[in-house]
Amino acid sequence: MLPLDPQADVGRRAWVACPNCDDRRGCTTCEQGRTCSEHWRYLLSNVGSLLHLQCRSCTHIWTHETHFGATRSPWERVTSGLRRR
Repeated sequence: MLPLDPQADVGRRAWVACPNCDDRRGCTTCEQGRTCSEHWRYLLSNVGSLLHLQCRSCTHIWTHETHFGATRSPWERVTSGLRRR
C-alpha cells in the first residue's frame, strides 16, 4: 500500500469510483450519485479536465478524464502563433 501523497488535502476532494478497490459498491448514497461523506478521493491536482486522484481507502493513485469544462487541447505555441500538432 502506498503512503498518502504529500499533496493530499481534505479540502480538495472528488467523488469518483476507485478503479482499484471499488469501496463505494453497496453504498446507497454513492449508488444514487450523491456526494457521500465516506467514499471521496483526494484531488491531488488537475490539468483542465484531467484529475489526479488518490483513494483514501487503498491509497491507489490514478488519473481520471472528466471530459467536462476546460479540456486540454493539442495546440502548441510556435513563433507564428498557435498551431495544431
